[in-house]
Amino acid sequence: MNLKWFWYHRNFFIILLTPILLLPLPLVIPGKEARCGYAIILMALYWCTECLPLAVTALLPVVLFPMMNIMEADKVSIEYLKDSNMLFIGGLLVAIAVEHWNLHKRIALRVLLLVGVRPSLLMMGFMIVSSFLSMWISNTATTAMMLPIAHAVLQQLRATEARADEIEERGRAEDNPAFELQETRMNGVVTKKQLDVIQEEQRYNESERQTQREARSKEREAKYDLLTKGMSLSVCYSASIGGTATLTGTTPNLILQGQMNQLFPDNGGIINFASWFGFAFPNMILMLIFSYMWLQFMFLGLNLKKSFGCGEKNERDREAYAVMREEYRKLGSMSFAEIMVLVIFVLLVLLWFTREPGFIPGWATVLFNKEKTYVSDGTVAILMSMLFSWCRPDCPDVEDTASTRLVSGLSLWLGESLAPLQKIPPFAISLLLCLLVATFTECSSNTATTTLFLPILGSMASAIRLHPLYIMLPCTIAASLAFMLPVATPPNAIAFSFGNLKVLDMVRAGFMLNIIGILCINLGINTWGYAMFGMGTFQIGPIPQPNPE
Repeated sequence: MNLKWFWYHRNFFIILLTPILLLPLPLVIPGKEARCGYAIILMALYWCTECLPLAVTALLPVVLFPMMNIMEADKVSIEYLKDSNMLFIGGLLVAIAVEHWNLHKRIALRVLLLVGVRPSLLMMGFMIVSSFLSMWISNTATTAMMLPIAHAVLQQLRATEARADEIEERGRAEDNPAFELQETRMNGVVTKKQLDVIQEEQRYNESERQTQREARSKEREAKYDLLTKGMSLSVCYSASIGGTATLTGTTPNLILQGQMNQLFPDNGGIINFASWFGFAFPNMILMLIFSYMWLQFMFLGLNLKKSFGCGEKNERDREAYAVMREEYRKLGSMSFAEIMVLVIFVLLVLLWFTREPGFIPGWATVLFNKEKTYVSDGTVAILMSMLFSWCRPDCPDVEDTASTRLVSGLSLWLGESLAPLQKIPPFAISLLLCLLVATFTECSSNTATTTLFLPILGSMASAIRLHPLYIMLPCTIAASLAFMLPVATPPNAIAFSFGNLKVLDMVRAGFMLNIIGILCINLGINTWGYAMFGMGTFQIGPIPQPNPE
């Protein structure tokens, strides 16, 4: 029995014991050669025994070489993909694990149960949850998950309100003259004239009640149609806004990191997970608050007492709340796999934040990066995601097109052609370029927009001696502000089909959100962003000249 147990768990023991048994090699023999030999022998044994999937074993150098100070992370990653692509893949793998085990749905329902079902609180809850989830998983997946939940709750609210109106109507009917007529008849004192008057009054009251019922029904339908539109837009917009808060939240953020490393190789790793979050998260909170206020005004009005309530719960609220509670109950208790996914997810986020926080030395600086930047955010992402070896997504290299433009010299020429902009105040340059990018991204994907514009903006910044992040960072976030058209982003398209929206509805709501987003971004880049990235001086060196051959 014991032998069978060991044989069944043999892969676990091989994975755990092999690195320990091989440790004497790098410990006894100093130098990179011995450390490299250790990594190669470990990979060979893993391949031979197939204790890990072959593709996962092939990624071991991405983790081992930087952490053993054999090669820097970007030099190892380039043999597979770029380091920024490694970061994207690692984050994507963890996001897939979160979605696979429904951890995101559990988080969403738990928050909504805490918030309540009053219209304004419900909208606030959906916006908070959608923005938080889209920081870690794709904006499309977040929207696709949250909208059915929102519509189920709204349908329950609509049904319970209709039932409540019917009960109220029956209560009023019991006080009508027909009951007085019956009582009068029983007493034997009714006259023909009285009977005619009472019956006429009864017919008139019935007609009035029917008119009132139809009016209330139309009013209720109009209210919930408007609320459905507002809730649908709030989910898709907050998903797009939330994606800007983390480096892995949406593809343009990683494209900016890749472009900074390519255009300005001596930037010192100025864009990493912690620095991006330090700038973008407060900006996301600002955009979310103002977006909520605008959507509240458009779709719920300014009656805050009616929208928020005063703590009381009626039958309608309780029934809608029961819908969410039943959905949460269906998830059951947390499984072991779900707990492990949560632990690894939290650990990944903590490692990202503390790798190189900036204001104090991070764990990577103390342990690995004393001489060079060996360990990057991508190294951490692959290390954590290797635990989910069953996921094997394909990820294209989204920066190839930008590289082609750089080599051709087109972006450099365009950037130098914009040198006269040096006469315009920097804040005006940033505002104008954000407006241009936000307009362009309405008709094309945010990935294509940033891939096209960032090399040009980097060249322009270098030509006018302006810190490149002063315009590249706001324009990267502005590329995610595609709020006006259903075709602008997949979340918009999903919301458009779910919420019975018209294009004009989205344009009216999205235009103001675009303005709010651009103003918030430029406020951030001119305040805390200016101090964080040291934008008072241009010290990132010139763009490498393209090879004339």
